[in-house]
Amino acid sequence: MNARRSRTVVVGIDGSQSALEAARWAADEASRRHLGLRLVYAFGWTTELVVGHPGLGEHRRDIMLEHARRDLATAEAAVARHAPDVPVERELVVGYPIGVLVTESRRAELMVLGDRGLSRIGGLLLGSVAHALASHGACPVVVVRGAGQAVSASAPVVVGIDGSPVSEAALAFAYEEAALRDAPLVAVHTWMDLVADPAIAPLLDWEAIEVDERVVLGERIAGWAEKYPDVPVRRVVTRDRAAHALLKEAVGAQLVVVGSRGRGGFAGLLLGSVGHALLHRSPCPVAVVRTEETGEQG
Repeated sequence: MNARRSRTVVVGIDGSQSALEAARWAADEASRRHLGLRLVYAFGWTTELVVGHPGLGEHRRDIMLEHARRDLATAEAAVARHAPDVPVERELVVGYPIGVLVTESRRAELMVLGDRGLSRIGGLLLGSVAHALASHGACPVVVVRGAGQAVSASAPVVVGIDGSPVSEAALAFAYEEAALRDAPLVAVHTWMDLVADPAIAPLLDWEAIEVDERVVLGERIAGWAEKYPDVPVRRVVTRDRAAHALLKEAVGAQLVVVGSRGRGGFAGLLLGSVGHALLHRSPCPVAVVRTEETGEQG
């Protein structure tokens, strides 16, 4: 059973500039959602000693702890300047980043990470921590990419849709984000060749398939369009790879949203391929949304 969620947006802090940018982005999000902000530094060095010189090991650990406290204070000050009305709490947790932040995600409304971390103890490295949180986090996870780039307030929120349960969860999150930002939504639905044999491909009626896929997309967004009638939606239905289509639409967007994994194969949005591409190449922040069921399964 999931722990009771607190009304907070959690940010992973590691002393990097990327983490500060993530904290400022998260402060704006907390303000829009009327939530508190929680800054968490996971300190991964617990009992390590320098072999043969235990005093040196303890001394170095104390220095690293002091750096961690200073990094948290710096992040809190940056948030206070950026969004003074957002309530902020900070905590240094002894433990390794993945385990600490996965635990934090079970109580948070949203988890936010920078796209580049530090390689020192406690550093948030995209290749490990962000991928782990995107795969196993119990709440939506945003990796802040493209921070500092000028984006219009009217820029869209982009969402990938494939009809799976996590795609539905991503669509719900994307509609909410678009409504909070008073922004339009771009709903992207793709498909690839249905057969591997290129000799058969010319025999297929691709126009008819596209018509069918437009119907699928329309059915997926119909209920949400009724719930959010003030959110304008542009539909993109294309025979393309999901990652390529989403990266194209992400240019100039405020946020791109995907499910943690799709139905696979035909139009599937898989974290291992689509999510991986977006986390490493998106020009804007990326939100990875999981259903409660997949969040529990990890």
